[in-house]
Amino acid sequence: MTQAVVSELDERVPGRRWTVRLDAADRGGAAVRVSCSRPACAEQRLPTAAAGRAAAVAHLKAHLRAAPAPRPEAYCACRTDGCRAHIPDTGRPVRTEPWRCGGPIVLAVLTDREGRWWQALECCSRCAAATPGARTVGQAPAPRTGGRPVPAVTGAPHFSDQQAAAGGPGPGPGPAPRPRRPRRRRPLPKIAQRIIPYDLRPLTLRDELIELGDLFRSYQERDEPDLALLAELHSRKARAFVAWADATGDIRLRLEAERAEQAAAAADLQHQHRTGGAPGGGPPVDRVLPVPAQWENARSVLAHVAGHAPLPGPEARLLVLMLTLRTAHTGTGNLVGQDLTGLGLADPGELVERLTGCGWLELPGTVADLLASRPENATPITVPSLVPEEDGTQPFGFGRKMRPKLSGWAQRVVSEKKLRKSKPPAEARLFALTLASRTDASGRLGRDGQGIALDVLTAQVPVDPGEFQPLVDRLTTVDWLTDAAFTDTHLTGQLSERILPLTCPFRPGGP
Repeated sequence: MTQAVVSELDERVPGRRWTVRLDAADRGGAAVRVSCSRPACAEQRLPTAAAGRAAAVAHLKAHLRAAPAPRPEAYCACRTDGCRAHIPDTGRPVRTEPWRCGGPIVLAVLTDREGRWWQALECCSRCAAATPGARTVGQAPAPRTGGRPVPAVTGAPHFSDQQAAAGGPGPGPGPAPRPRRPRRRRPLPKIAQRIIPYDLRPLTLRDELIELGDLFRSYQERDEPDLALLAELHSRKARAFVAWADATGDIRLRLEAERAEQAAAAADLQHQHRTGGAPGGGPPVDRVLPVPAQWENARSVLAHVAGHAPLPGPEARLLVLMLTLRTAHTGTGNLVGQDLTGLGLADPGELVERLTGCGWLELPGTVADLLASRPENATPITVPSLVPEEDGTQPFGFGRKMRPKLSGWAQRVVSEKKLRKSKPPAEARLFALTLASRTDASGRLGRDGQGIALDVLTAQVPVDPGEFQPLVDRLTTVDWLTDAAFTDTHLTGQLSERILPLTCPFRPGGP
């Protein structure tokens, strides 16, 4: 009898079983990974455990809705898992106790208390009843009795999140089935409005693209920007899109990678400007003018004076520059005698006389009164060419608060301690202003450290080209400039570290 039952059991098919698991996606992070033992199911990554648990439950429910009814010819899928109904008596193998299974074949669902895995399996009703926490969601058709089939018992699983399945509230006979709502298709993973293919290989690349898409969407929901994080995300995106382009041969992906690299550089530069950090992670630079708009405005004033100075020569150019910075917004300002005598001019009174004589400058009194004035009785001055027109137009586009910052910066440069102690001529001070306004973020001369064109130097500092070498030697002596060298067209070099706070860098890659 026993051998006949065992032979019958051998002819039956093994029960189906599949498991949905919830695991940590990476060490120390909140992201989780949802995987299914079915080979055709793709792995999912979710940002939180709650989202992963909901996705795992929904995934198993989808399998239960799509799965066929339990098969009467199947034997228990739980036979090898230490099921209570399959635990043998002492000294007896499992195959000698097949009669311990009983009842129709059912589809059961069970989960652990912590909500880390969910499992569906075909087993007999006796094994389902003997398994703690198991819920029956389907039953195999019973043999016909009197020409009428016994209806299968269907029910709904109850998971750890207390969500009911579509089949009904629990085991046992249920009401007439309601029309099924059309299933919503799971949204396809995207990044930068591009769908990430399910068959993209290697899988590590696909996982990286999905994670980046989630991170970018999370960043858009932030209340405050984090430019360092944004720069890192764009850098990762650039690397991932290059690998994507290599894997698919799509040139558009490589163009997107180039745009991501540019966005990363721009975000990194903005972060440096906001925090005072130096490029490459160096020590912070606390600049006198910390904002890029201020650097552009400083260069615009230098260019305006180079093109509109009323008198020739470096001394007149330096005086016109300082007076322009004092009156740039409204065409009027206040001046004291020390502002003129501190510039190291040979005869400041004579230069003021010439400026008033040509109509560029207007004074309420005499030049002698101006030179004798002190802070408590400053002299008001007017530069008519800088007074706004009736329609409000003026030579400079910056506002009232910007003007004193630019004037203070220029005064700091021309009166820098070591430079001032060397008693430099006006051309050396103009040369120092020009170099400080035309560097990259690390202090190298010119845009991106490519050097300053000699024609630009000649336009800013009105001296013969042969006189630039003595000016370079002077600034090198006072520890302003290092590694200076002339080419046929440019002056290259590096401003010293102590001068970096006085610099006005160009934006990388800008016009």
